[in-house]
Amino acid sequence: MPMWFAYTLIALLVLTSVLLTLLILLHRGKGGGMSSMFGGGVTSSLAGSSVAEKNLDRYTVLVGIVWFACIVGLGLWMRVAVPST
Repeated sequence: MPMWFAYTLIALLVLTSVLLTLLILLHRGKGGGMSSMFGGGVTSSLAGSSVAEKNLDRYTVLVGIVWFACIVGLGLWMRVAVPST
């Protein structure tokens, strides 16, 4: 496999890792976790849109699937590119 494939997967992995972290932090907390530290408890009654929360869930799952596919792709590429001894 070409080397540009691995670099593309690594770049996509870094991008999805950062995006996944941000998307997870945007979720509304069930208790007094990280979201209440940034004022999430005050704004939760004002911005209680269930459509926005469902879309956030969908985006998080989609980015998580892409992140997982990058991990598997890099593992398979390493198995093919680096011969075992």
